[in-house]
Amino acid sequence: MSKYLVLINSNEVVRVSPDRIVYILSDGNYSTMTLVDKEEHVFSFNLSSFEKIIEQQLGTDAQTFIRLGKSLIINGKYIYYVNVSKQQIILSDSSFPNKFTLSASKEALKALKAVLEESIKSRRIGI
Repeated sequence: MSKYLVLINSNEVVRVSPDRIVYILSDGNYSTMTLVDKEEHVFSFNLSSFEKIIEQQLGTDAQTFIRLGKSLIINGKYIYYVNVSKQQIILSDSSFPNKFTLSASKEALKALKAVLEESIKSRRIGI
């Protein structure tokens, strides 16, 4: 992705490459964006608004971001580990030293796991 996401809050403007965003966590009307270096930015809008901004500014590149339940958007490029029974997802990548362990509902993780399994099956050729 060569596009940037520009987020405007009451006192700041944040311009960030989508590749640097690991996840966005919502708490009511506030959303916290966490970057690969663990830097965080808090915005005074909810996750639905954040989702719309991502779609408007990134177009087809917005598909990289996956909404998990009511309070979490993750960067799908960084999915490393999903455990439905523990309600846990780990986001990581060799390009950054940190692992991000998050909680999500069983239903959201089941749906994510099914999508990941289906994408693997659709890549199989001649089997």
